[in-house]
Amino acid sequence: KEERIVVLETENAALHLKLAQYEGLAGRGTNEVLQLYAAHGQSLRLQRSSVVTQLHGAVKKRLKQDLKSLHMFALELSKDFQRQSKTCLYKVLAAVQGIQLQNEAMQMFQIKAFDLEQSLQEVTERYEKEKQKRKALHNSLVELRGNIRVHCRIRPLLPFDDAAGLSVSQDRQRNFSEKVAYAADDETILVKCSRPGHASINKTFQFERVYNDSESQDTVFADVAPLLTSLLDGYNVCIMAYGQTGSGKTYTMLGPQLEGNLAFSMEEESELGIIPRATQEVFRLISEKPLGSYWVEVSVVEVYNNEIFDLLAKDSYGVFGVKRDVVTTREGKSDVPLLTHETVENASEFLHLVNKGLQLRARHPTLVHAHSSRSHLVVTLTITTIVFGDNFGTLWEDEQTSQRLNKETSYTFQQKMRDNKSTSSSRASSPLEVTEKMKQVKTRLQLVDLAGSECVGMSGVTGAALRETSFINRSLSALADVLGAIAEQRAHVPYRNSKLTHLLQDSVGGDAKLLVMLCISPGPKYLTESMQSLGFGSRARQVQRGPVKKKNFPVMSKAK
Repeated sequence: KEERIVVLETENAALHLKLAQYEGLAGRGTNEVLQLYAAHGQSLRLQRSSVVTQLHGAVKKRLKQDLKSLHMFALELSKDFQRQSKTCLYKVLAAVQGIQLQNEAMQMFQIKAFDLEQSLQEVTERYEKEKQKRKALHNSLVELRGNIRVHCRIRPLLPFDDAAGLSVSQDRQRNFSEKVAYAADDETILVKCSRPGHASINKTFQFERVYNDSESQDTVFADVAPLLTSLLDGYNVCIMAYGQTGSGKTYTMLGPQLEGNLAFSMEEESELGIIPRATQEVFRLISEKPLGSYWVEVSVVEVYNNEIFDLLAKDSYGVFGVKRDVVTTREGKSDVPLLTHETVENASEFLHLVNKGLQLRARHPTLVHAHSSRSHLVVTLTITTIVFGDNFGTLWEDEQTSQRLNKETSYTFQQKMRDNKSTSSSRASSPLEVTEKMKQVKTRLQLVDLAGSECVGMSGVTGAALRETSFINRSLSALADVLGAIAEQRAHVPYRNSKLTHLLQDSVGGDAKLLVMLCISPGPKYLTESMQSLGFGSRARQVQRGPVKKKNFPVMSKAK
């Protein structure tokens, strides 16, 4: 065992030597491997550094090229910008110079426009002055010739203008909304006349005044008001509305009517017609005169079926509307015996009586107008002027005499007015009796609302209404015949062919300043009736009746 132990120890020692050798070899191998790794790493690093260097060189070279190209582009861009800026600067300078030239031209145009505007204003003022002079001269010529003044008013299109009373196509209904009558200016009316298959023809009519469909009642009355001054200057005045049914005659003369009756509304003063406005103007003018030197009476008459009815008188049964007759006096004047004349002190009393008479006025609905008037209405306002003695006029130079006469007249007038209030008014009783020291001068204002002419086929009337239409058209035809006879200066004028012309004999025959207010519809549906009305106005305008006679007042002699 000891020998075996020695052998084993010997083997162990040998093995330890071999292990030591092998460990030495392994250490050397490891070192070699590490050296190899280190050499390999160094070689890799060397390779990498050479690639980076190459890349760096290539990038640097490319960057230099790009930078050089960019620099060249920047230089070109700068040069191009300079060129463009110079061009823009030149354009701006040219634009500034152009604006300056335009401003100078604009200033010159403004100066010229101002001069033209001043010239236009001067020409307009001269035109207006010449127009007023021409109008004044024309009015003077009308006065000297005794011509009838004719004004024409075109009403607006109304809803019933589209209703023909017959079945019509939509195209024809659209045509109803087109106007055929226009106011070319304030003295000329233009009418488009056309027939199927024929060219349209424009006809013009000249009148003293033409009102378009937008002009108000104020404008219409402004041209009528000067005639009322003539009333107190001693002239009779008659204002007459003529036209077809539904053309606006009653609206022009009275104003809007209340529903359910023919009375006119006093609520809207701007819509009042000629009759209420004329009344207010007359009483305003009277208020400027000496107290008690005037008194006013009113009568309301209608001509219905060629009969005259006094709308202010009662019959034996207490019913208003008494039949009267018209006669010719020895002096050749027309007169209505027993006609009621109510004395009024102001416009309210006058309009109350007129409204009372209007409620009795005959009317009947037709296809043309739902409230068609079937009679001629004549409202007469009589002004009696008191003149004292043969040597005294309406003006007094002696102030004491004027005051004394005014007091006497006022006292007598008021006393008679109180007496008259208790009795029925008539022509036989005047508020002031004529004495040896006093004279009466009467002037009349007749306001006539004629019934409308109409076509039977269009209005669709039958029976009693057809008879009324016949009388209306016959009386209007008689009025045209009278004007024709006066225009032709015939020896005989047929006043008695109709009660209407007989009643208006004095006004139409030349004893009054006569104004005819033509009223026409603008729609093509009523073209025939409108042309008839315009023809009547043109013929009336040519009538020469001679100078209108003035009710002369005694001329006052100078105080010694």
